[in-house]
Amino acid sequence: MTIDFGIKNAPRKFAKTLAAGIALGMLALPGAAAAQERVKVEWWHALGGRLGEVVEKLVTDFNGSQDQYEVVAVHKGNYEENMAAMVAAYRVGQQPTIIQAAERGFMTMLNSGAVVPVPTLMEEQGHDVDWNDFIAPVSGFFLVDGVPAALPFNSSTPIFWYNRDMFKEAGFDAPGETWQEVEKQLYAIKEQGVSECSMALANDFFWSLIENYAALHDQPYGTLANGFDGLGTEFVFNKSPLVVGQLERLSKWMDDEVLQIAGQGLSPEQLFTSGTCATYVASTAAHAGIGSGAQFDWSATFLPHEEGVEPKNSTIGGGALWVLQGKSDEEYAGAAAFIDFVASPETQVWWSKQTGYVPVTTTAYNALKSEGYFKENPTREIAILQLSRGEPTENSRGFRFGNHNQSMQLLVEEIQGVWTGQKTAQEALDNAARRGNEILRQYERLHASQ
Repeated sequence: MTIDFGIKNAPRKFAKTLAAGIALGMLALPGAAAAQERVKVEWWHALGGRLGEVVEKLVTDFNGSQDQYEVVAVHKGNYEENMAAMVAAYRVGQQPTIIQAAERGFMTMLNSGAVVPVPTLMEEQGHDVDWNDFIAPVSGFFLVDGVPAALPFNSSTPIFWYNRDMFKEAGFDAPGETWQEVEKQLYAIKEQGVSECSMALANDFFWSLIENYAALHDQPYGTLANGFDGLGTEFVFNKSPLVVGQLERLSKWMDDEVLQIAGQGLSPEQLFTSGTCATYVASTAAHAGIGSGAQFDWSATFLPHEEGVEPKNSTIGGGALWVLQGKSDEEYAGAAAFIDFVASPETQVWWSKQTGYVPVTTTAYNALKSEGYFKENPTREIAILQLSRGEPTENSRGFRFGNHNQSMQLLVEEIQGVWTGQKTAQEALDNAARRGNEILRQYERLHASQ
């Protein structure tokens, strides 16, 4: 099924037709001069828990920095729930001004006819933004005609987390650089009785252990530069012996109880922070939860790679801020002011420290380096170094697939059959590619004329 905003023929320009008085008015106060109300700018986001608390502080700081606009942040659930709520709201004219969408929703947002390009917004509202200052591995994913279509916001990449106490007890200083070395260490941790769980399987394992595995090893995931070169792309991850071998390895670990799925009521991160599992492959944004929850000596390092392979860069995850059509000039002015605030070096430095997400501008990154932040917190720089490693290829630049969320869910569904022994790794990947290509063709038919 293809996600449809219900506005396929909507014009790609600012919509300036809201009823008069919705966004900006004068409040008459008895016995006093009229006072101007703040313009409310609604922002729907998908960050909860500790990250949600940081978002609330971000909004509070912006609202306190000026007296014209009030950003109202609304948590609508996870990325999929947030997107679904936005689509439903747009169809009845109740959409927010700003939406946070995952990088997987890039093509859906870009081709929806519902967005105001952020560079256009900033220019029309008088904000001078140096788009060249944005870190290339991050901004490159969102580029359209040389400038980002949306503001990179919570940008991340997966890294390898580990319990240093457990590794030392098993006789290791740190995880090995290759999957072959790591496999020996994980089995040793279990066989020596250091831990019954050597690795917790992340909920987003398809991103961290399959997609990024393909990127690091320069393996084609889809044709046409993973979708960057057009809608006619097709999934080919099932044709890579390395990718198939990676899933076979994970399946073996699952059978041997080296790799474990979190049980009901637990998250993979809790399995790690509780000291139950020795390792965990997850987003650099896990710094927020691991830093506050783990009561042991923990650290992180780069994702492993195969022996004899020079690893490429990893790919980004997280999301970006998109601006939607159908709002007033005053709301757009407020949205531009908020985006300018978020992209400022001061905010980016603070945001990165609080969350573990990478700073999106070179100026903010250099500010962190100059103050010695990465020397004191070396795990915070791993994501940036890994994203920037080498020259990106067509296989490592990232993924631009129509309705990527749907094809990703199919991949997860097929891999469940591998965990339960109902399918081989090859069968699961073949099925996922075939079913995913059907989704790509549906998306292509819908948007081919645009």
